[in-house]
Amino acid sequence: MLKTEAVSQYISQRSIKPFFLDEQSKYRTFGKKYKKAMEQSIWQEIGQLYQKFQELSISEAVDYEKYYLYSLITHSTAIEGSTLTEAEAQMLFDEGLTAKGKPLVYHLMNEDLKKAYELAKAEARNKTSVTPAFLRKLNAALMRTTGSVYNVMGGSFDSSKGEFRLCGVTAGIGGHSYMNYQKVPAKVDRLCAILQEKQSTSGTFREQYELSFNAHLNLATIHPWVDGNGRTARLLMNYIQFCRNLFPTKIFREDREEYILSLRRSQEEETNQPFLDFMASQLKKSLSLEIEKFNASQKKGFGFLF
Repeated sequence: MLKTEAVSQYISQRSIKPFFLDEQSKYRTFGKKYKKAMEQSIWQEIGQLYQKFQELSISEAVDYEKYYLYSLITHSTAIEGSTLTEAEAQMLFDEGLTAKGKPLVYHLMNEDLKKAYELAKAEARNKTSVTPAFLRKLNAALMRTTGSVYNVMGGSFDSSKGEFRLCGVTAGIGGHSYMNYQKVPAKVDRLCAILQEKQSTSGTFREQYELSFNAHLNLATIHPWVDGNGRTARLLMNYIQFCRNLFPTKIFREDREEYILSLRRSQEEETNQPFLDFMASQLKKSLSLEIEKFNASQKKGFGFLF
């Protein structure tokens, strides 16, 4: 069985409260205008980078989407402990070759998440609504070969089938507990209802992205499964972006600690702003690096080698 999701190591128990755009954030009066200006500034930068990305037609390159998807997958599993590099994941996905000296479970984790992303992309073409059954389907895909059957006081459930947990879970050894499992179905129902309502409206560029970020935050907070919560939350975020034809946001493995802390802060302060700020920075970083790589490839010269 895989170790508990990385996000589980930090998030405290809270009753779920949806963190959506139409709710009043709990800002302190001091520094409010400055923070607002900073938020607007980063979104202006993101808008400029997005325009540049489109002008360069980066995503039109052969197999660009495939390899960017591989990168999304590799970074997502790395957040949960996988040590596979992007090159090793590519060899696994394209050639079926395993990385020497790396645990089998990391290969299975990456292969399953790849299948889950392929499922999400197919469902996005049909604009499939986010329902509890759909979320279970996504989780089942990424837990396909690493999940197992649990027999607990609340009954039996199979984590390889995306079934919601029937037991309590804690954030690591000595950590805080997540919400009672009996509350999970109702909270998931409510989250899906909110997402369905908000997905029916277009919204601004920023609002569309922040909808996907909020979905990520809320699903990670509810923590419906015994394992795979972080990967499913990131997949849900990207799914909403696929549906809107938005550039998919990557959370970088090297920013894992900051990612977890932003989730923790949003939980403790009961405001989505710390997480939204972090995710905006990751989107900016994702776009910047893709543009930098493209520009570097265009500048690289060619010389005959004999």
